[in-house]
Amino acid sequence: MRKSEQLVVDRGAPARDPICDRSQAYARAGTPPADHAGERAARSSLRAQVARLERELSGIVADAFPHIAPPSAQGEAFLGPRLLSLEEHERLRDGLVGRVQELRRLATERVEHERRAHELLKRMKLEPGRYKFMRLSVNDLGQGGCGVWEVRPRLGPIGMLAGWWQVKLSSGCPLPRGPRSTRGPAERQ
Repeated sequence: MRKSEQLVVDRGAPARDPICDRSQAYARAGTPPADHAGERAARSSLRAQVARLERELSGIVADAFPHIAPPSAQGEAFLGPRLLSLEEHERLRDGLVGRVQELRRLATERVEHERRAHELLKRMKLEPGRYKFMRLSVNDLGQGGCGVWEVRPRLGPIGMLAGWWQVKLSSGCPLPRGPRSTRGPAERQ
């Protein structure tokens, strides 16, 4: 059904018999009512596929949320509620399939990135002298917060000269800095 063929609801119009309207529409289109059952089954199947894809899409985004953003709404902007044609249902389903595949790929890449970061952290802990001053954020490890694992010399410059290295986790997020004062020392009091 094209947009121009869709029925418009008029609040002041007299009520019409939907069965007569449907049979008249079939007579105009030249399609027998038997096709209606097949179209209904196709619509039902497409709606079930779209629902499954949307659940899968939201599951992928929910599992990897901070690292994978939800997809933005794409496609046509509709002016109001309406029934989708079979062709529009198929386009919607195909678009969702593409987005689900893209998000699966991003999720797989993120899991691989976190795995490599965990391996690097293990190597840093085993041989800190090989990874001098290397930093690895906890975000790369898939953890929340803003801490950083860093290889630092033990006892500062003395430890650096002696070859004493350690892996330390920062205490967390830096403190927020307020606006710097532009007043001079005499004006501050």
